[in-house]
Amino acid sequence: MKIMVFTHGTIVMQGEGMGISREERVRQSLERRPTVFDRDRYVAIGLAVGKLWSWQRQGAELSYLGPSRKPESMVKNEQVLRRLGFPPGTLYHREPTETYAQVVERVSPDVLVEDDCESIGGEAEMATPHLSAEACARITTIVVPELGGIDRLPDDHARLISWNKPGEGEL
Repeated sequence: MKIMVFTHGTIVMQGEGMGISREERVRQSLERRPTVFDRDRYVAIGLAVGKLWSWQRQGAELSYLGPSRKPESMVKNEQVLRRLGFPPGTLYHREPTETYAQVVERVSPDVLVEDDCESIGGEAEMATPHLSAEACARITTIVVPELGGIDRLPDDHARLISWNKPGEGEL
């Protein structure tokens, strides 16, 4: 199973967000505090590192989707994931004229996990609402609250395929 996880706001956040509520973290992002952009001080959200290692040990092929288009920012994003101990996986970024949805469709994971982009424009900034009907039919999309983490997602990676289907756990 191929799982793609968005990075910023989904599994990593500003270090200043540690020990405070998700709502306060979102407020920090809305205020565009300098710490929101200080990747050297980013931290993992909740138990994201362990969850992703667990999925990988179960056989999942992980990839990541970062927000940057600039080469220097792409390198910083890779460094953040390594520094925080996330499992190996390809880190994808948008090309200059590409949308997040186009990246997701190009990579074609079985599962996409992203956040709701509450502090930066909501659905307009997400991949899920902009996927083609064909992509929606083959990719399970899971949207978590921005800066809330992925802790509530199943430990069994196979359950992700049906996570938003009737009868399964929902966020």
